[in-house]
Amino acid sequence: MAYSVKSKKSGETYYLHRKEVSLRGGRQQTIYFFARDVRDGALDSLPEGFQVMENKRTGLPMLKKEGAEKPGKVKAGSR
Repeated sequence: MAYSVKSKKSGETYYLHRKEVSLRGGRQQTIYFFARDVRDGALDSLPEGFQVMENKRTGLPMLKKEGAEKPGKVKAGSR
C-alpha cells in the first residue's frame, strides 16, 4: 500500500512517489513527489530523515528534510 497523506485544506488524498532523474551535468538525483493517484515508483513509507508538511496556501503536501530550517533564519542564541 502506497504512503498517503490527506490534505487538511482540500481533503484530497495524495500518494508519495520516488523517481531517479538525470541532471544536465549527467548527475543522477532522486526526487520525491506526491500525486493524486498511485503510479510507478510509489513508496510504502516515508524516506528516512524526511517529514511531510503542507503548503499553507495551496494545501499540497511536500517532503522536508528533518532539522532543515528556512534560509535566512537565525537560531535564537546563535549570534
